[in-house]
Amino acid sequence: MTRLALRLIALFTITLSAASQLRAQNPIGSWQATLPAGSEGLRIMLKIDKGETSGTAGSWKGTLYSIDQASKGYPTTTLTITGALIKFTVDDYHVSYEGTFSPDGNSITGTFTQGKSQPLTFNRATEATAWPIDPSPHKIQFVPVQADVKLEVLDWGGTGRPLVLLTGLGDDAHVYDKFALKLTPHYHVYGITRRGFGDSSAPPPTVANYNADRLGDDVLAVISALKLNHPIVVGHSIAGEELSSIGSRHPEKVAALIYLDAAFPYAFYNHANTDWILDMVDVRTQIDAIQAGAVLEPKFVDNMLTGVAQLEKDLQETKQDLAKMQPPYPPAPPPLGLAIKFGQQKYTQIPAPILSIVACPHAFDDDDVHSTPEGKAAIIKEDGIRCTAQADAFQSGVPSAHIVRMPNADHYVFKSNEADTLREMNAFIATLPGN
Repeated sequence: MTRLALRLIALFTITLSAASQLRAQNPIGSWQATLPAGSEGLRIMLKIDKGETSGTAGSWKGTLYSIDQASKGYPTTTLTITGALIKFTVDDYHVSYEGTFSPDGNSITGTFTQGKSQPLTFNRATEATAWPIDPSPHKIQFVPVQADVKLEVLDWGGTGRPLVLLTGLGDDAHVYDKFALKLTPHYHVYGITRRGFGDSSAPPPTVANYNADRLGDDVLAVISALKLNHPIVVGHSIAGEELSSIGSRHPEKVAALIYLDAAFPYAFYNHANTDWILDMVDVRTQIDAIQAGAVLEPKFVDNMLTGVAQLEKDLQETKQDLAKMQPPYPPAPPPLGLAIKFGQQKYTQIPAPILSIVACPHAFDDDDVHSTPEGKAAIIKEDGIRCTAQADAFQSGVPSAHIVRMPNADHYVFKSNEADTLREMNAFIATLPGN
């Protein structure tokens, strides 16, 4: 073979390699992956586009969607692509990812980190395979609840008495897009996106803007604005505090409250099953009172000693829990999450018809507990003890409440145990006046 032929072959090989690399470095579009979580997994979508300054470092911009939790995406804080290597972060949610494009440019293999690290492969979405972000047949409106604050409200329609769905922390009302359609044959179903999330207004993340009664007042404002007549209000997870806020202050405005794995200490507080954040808030309130000039009379000091002793006990238990885990430990919530957590209150009287569906013990996937096998077993055992104690405390404190325990259900009980959840909800609602 002549030297010229060898040069032509080499040039042809370089050209093919360059074309392949060019395709790998053409990331614009949507990328999809399923993050192992719960019974169904969590669908993640990354949309990549050109940044403002093309061809230089930081010339890409991205938006990360968790489409089973919310329809709104979150801009990446950083997004860099160097050759076949891609890295991005979303700082508000402690998310980072590092991966490598495949030679054909159709997938990215790497590691997703949010508290713990796990492998995650993104595949390039095509017109045929792209996941729709919001396919559910609902109407959307924005309801004012306070000066300069409007909440996104979804209306799936349906026939029957009104039913309002409230979400867990980090979700918007679109998390119910599938579940709501199972309810519309019997109820007129609405969903509310909490302030600070989704397309609802986002006031500054202060406790005053996000404490439990403020969030409960938001729900009541939506009920009033839509002229809903004694709706059934259903809440998942952190929404338990909104349910208890409404039920303890204005039970006459609702027909019933349904807690979907939401009856934690922030929904019903009992000294036998305490919560370190709630007890810390109490101590901080007492310290604030001293700073504001409260008189240090014996009763005040006794109350503070009781609060400090309880908080010390809580923190010792928290330390024991952490000892069962392996680093990295769970990251701190973003400012908005902290504002909500430190706005929790202690509810003990909830005079409203109540159904509480409790995942107890919770189902744990292998990736759910970042620990040794022994530590994982201990955490699962402790979860069973605590959720049983909390359910018992709720039943004892609110004897009229109907408590349903679902063993080995996911925290998103309306997804993992959809049929069971629907059956229990329908049976409970059938007992309410007006049916």
